[in-house]
Amino acid sequence: MASEVLVNLNSDMQKCVDGLSHELVSVRSGRASSGLVEGLLVEYHGASLPVKQLANISIPEATLIAIQPWDRGALRAIEKAILKSNLGVNPSNDGNMIRLALPSLSEERRLQLAKMVGKQVEERKVALRNIRRDCVSKLRQMEKNRGISENELESTLRKVDDVCDVFVHKAAEIGLAKEKEIKEI
Repeated sequence: MASEVLVNLNSDMQKCVDGLSHELVSVRSGRASSGLVEGLLVEYHGASLPVKQLANISIPEATLIAIQPWDRGALRAIEKAILKSNLGVNPSNDGNMIRLALPSLSEERRLQLAKMVGKQVEERKVALRNIRRDCVSKLRQMEKNRGISENELESTLRKVDDVCDVFVHKAAEIGLAKEKEIKEI
């Protein structure tokens, strides 16, 4: 029983850290990344679809994103979605593809983005601790219901703390790497 709780704890915490990595891909850094636009929702033929389902996204240069839709009729819809997004970039449409030239970030904007990344990392650390708290309460309930012994509870709680520390450290490392990428000129 306790080992099953530990397996679920590992799985839940891994999902949380993976979610952080996925979230931080969409945060702009000094160079172009397809992650900035691939999740943008485009209204196309009455449905909301992500850009990556409508077009090929490539990075021909360090500061340029090229979006080539498979259907040229989607150009306007993709362009509109980019303009509505919070990217702060004006798309250039040549009739076949959309180009996004990413200007270099100002020092002030870099600091804002780094602060935003720090906030997202802290939110994920809180989520990891909440997962830990729920796991501990399950284990205590199991001990109360005589599902596990007191000794097994204590050893499992130490394992839970160790697992939580590992994942909190992973989240912090991911955040530091992204902050370093943002501050890089």
